[in-house]
Amino acid sequence: MPVWIPVTIFAAFMQNLRFLLQRHLKVTTLSTGGATWARFLYSAPLVAGLVAVYASVSGQDLPGPAARFWLFVVSGAMAQMLATMCVVALFAHRNFAVGITLKKTEVILTALLGLVILGEAVSPPVVAAIGVGFIGVLLLSDPPKGEIALPWRARLFNVASGYGLASGLLFGISAVGYRGASLSLPEGDVFLRAAFTLAAATAVQTVTLGLWLAWRERGQIAKVLASWRVSGLVGLTSMLGSLGWFTAFTLQTAAYVKALGQIELVFTFLFSVFWLKERSSPKEIWGIALIVASIGLIFLGSL
Repeated sequence: MPVWIPVTIFAAFMQNLRFLLQRHLKVTTLSTGGATWARFLYSAPLVAGLVAVYASVSGQDLPGPAARFWLFVVSGAMAQMLATMCVVALFAHRNFAVGITLKKTEVILTALLGLVILGEAVSPPVVAAIGVGFIGVLLLSDPPKGEIALPWRARLFNVASGYGLASGLLFGISAVGYRGASLSLPEGDVFLRAAFTLAAATAVQTVTLGLWLAWRERGQIAKVLASWRVSGLVGLTSMLGSLGWFTAFTLQTAAYVKALGQIELVFTFLFSVFWLKERSSPKEIWGIALIVASIGLIFLGSL
C-alpha cells in the first residue's frame, strides 16, 4: 500500500477530531476568530520544536526556502485560516455532520485548482465525480424543512451553503499552495519538507490572526489562553492532522489526497450520531451519499 494512503486516513481522523473540539469552543466559549486562533497558537510551538528535533536527529540541514516557497506558503496559510473560520461559523447554521460534508466540496475544487496552478491533470472519472458531487451539494445546501420558506434560489444560496462552498474553495487553494511550497524546497526528505512547510504556515497564521484579534477582538486572546485545556488539545490534533496532510501532499497530487480524505465523512457521522446525538434528514443523507459516490470515482481515477 502506498504510504500516502494510511497517512491521509490518519490526517482525516485527526482533522475531524480537531473540528469537533473547535465546535465545542465555538458554542461554549470563543468567537469564530478565537476558536480558529486556538488551533494555530497551540500548534505552532509544537511544530517548530518537532522540525528542530527531527532535523537534528536525522542529521539534515533545514531547507533554504526561496521566494517561490513563501509565495505558496503565505497564500496557503491565509486561505486555510479563512477556510477554518468559515467552517467554525457554519456550525452555527447546520449540524456537525452536514457542516463537515458541505466543507468537503474542497475535493472537487482542489482538482480544478491543481490543474490550473500546478498543471496536475486529473483522469476522466474525476469529471464524472464533479457532476455527482455537485448534485449532492445541492441537496445538502437546502435548509431543513420548515426552516425557511423562500424561493428555490434563496433555499440553494443561503448562509450555510455559502460558508460551506467558501471553505471548500479556500481549503482547495491551501492544499495546492502547500503542495507547491513543499515541492519547491531544494533539500530534505519528505517528512522534513512537510514539517518545515507546516511550521512556516502555522507561524504566519498565528501572527496574522493574533494581530487581528488584538485589534478587533482583544478579549478573545485572554479567553483562548484561559481555555488552554481544550484549546491545547485543538493545537495537538491540529499539528498531528496537518503533519499528515502535508506529508501526503508531498507524496501525492493534492486532488487525490483530498479525495481519499473524504473518509473523514465516516468519522464525522460516527461522532455526530454517537457523541453529539445529532440526526440528519433523508435528503441530507442522500446528499452525503452522492458526495461519497463522487469520492469513489475520484479515488478510482488515482489507480
